[in-house]
Amino acid sequence: MAQVKICGLRRPEHIVAAAEAGARYVGLVFFPKSPRAVSVDEAAELAAHVPVGVARVGLFVDPDDAMLEETLAKVPLDIIQLHGSESPHRVAAVKALTGLPVMKSVGLSGPSDLPALTDYGLVADMLLVDAKPPKGADLPGGNGLSFDWRLLVGRKWLRPWMLAGGLTAQNVAEAIRLTGAPAVDVSSGVESEPGLKDEGLIRAFIAAAG
Repeated sequence: MAQVKICGLRRPEHIVAAAEAGARYVGLVFFPKSPRAVSVDEAAELAAHVPVGVARVGLFVDPDDAMLEETLAKVPLDIIQLHGSESPHRVAAVKALTGLPVMKSVGLSGPSDLPALTDYGLVADMLLVDAKPPKGADLPGGNGLSFDWRLLVGRKWLRPWMLAGGLTAQNVAEAIRLTGAPAVDVSSGVESEPGLKDEGLIRAFIAAAG
């Protein structure tokens, strides 16, 4: 069974549903433009509902040091997810600043994007392989877009990785079979509307990933 991360959670009952269904990671979004964004105080309350054994992941987009420090002062995160244009040097700096494992998102649209996975694998603790957002998109992820999973067939990197991008209960099993992904990440694929998770869709997705 692939491990599952449910990202963009905004309600305690959805965190509980994800954990009870078997999610290994839950994601809290600290990017104001996202319909899934939460404030630091909201995130602190949500984090209190995450049971032992489930990792609390904070998603940031090009955060400065002050934002990270302010968030971590109130929210007990286990992993920092960087989902912007952070360089490998910045990834290393965030690790040093926070003392936490860092997951770096890398967007793919074609073979020319693959070398970045090697570069970030030298400094990040985990890689999130996502679909590259369209030019001019407001969101770096959570757009419900997928990419050609055949790009990943037979490839290996230095770090553990997750597959993201357009995954749903209907296609996640095939995505795992084709890519060999050890973990998968979903956000919009378990929503009834942008930013609103659906408990039934969460359970169906995790069951399909198994």
